[in-house]
Amino acid sequence: MSTDTPGGSADDAPSRAELAARVDELEDALAEATDGDDTKKMSIIATKGTLDMAYPPLILASTAAAFGYEVTVFHTFWGLDILHEERSKNLKLSSVGNPNMPVPNAVAALPGMDRVTTMMMERKIDDNDTATIEELIETSLDMGVEFQACQMTIDLMGYDEDNFYDGVTTGVGAATALQDMAEADIQLLV
Repeated sequence: MSTDTPGGSADDAPSRAELAARVDELEDALAEATDGDDTKKMSIIATKGTLDMAYPPLILASTAAAFGYEVTVFHTFWGLDILHEERSKNLKLSSVGNPNMPVPNAVAALPGMDRVTTMMMERKIDDNDTATIEELIETSLDMGVEFQACQMTIDLMGYDEDNFYDGVTTGVGAATALQDMAEADIQLLV
């Protein structure tokens, strides 16, 4: 009767001790490879720069950071206004086409109505002691949120990078944003 096993003889088979050592070796390698993967990651793309659209990415980013997420917010096109120190203080609220505005579209289209609805929202923000855009950005930066400014949009719109809040990462392209999204546990387009 032959003692050969598939792939060789019984003498070639590893011992239990060798198998146990190999299992330990593989478990150590797996632990090392996955070490640090316990941090969840969120990637947000901010594309709009109106007052009502500036709050969602900032609130989500700061909240996720408070829960220990690694957060990146990539700002492109009008979303760059959120990161611009001066423009972020003067974001407007469009009253036309917004079904939740307390004015009909026919009235909302009148000259000066955007200014009126923006003032109404600013008053509501102030009355409710809601954080300003600037406060949310500064808090988020302090919590480690990475705000990225799309380089193509900076060039296209003629922005001066010196006008962004301190701590904003410039020179970021779409490929970097896509890679960040691919590695994230949560991806949001706002």
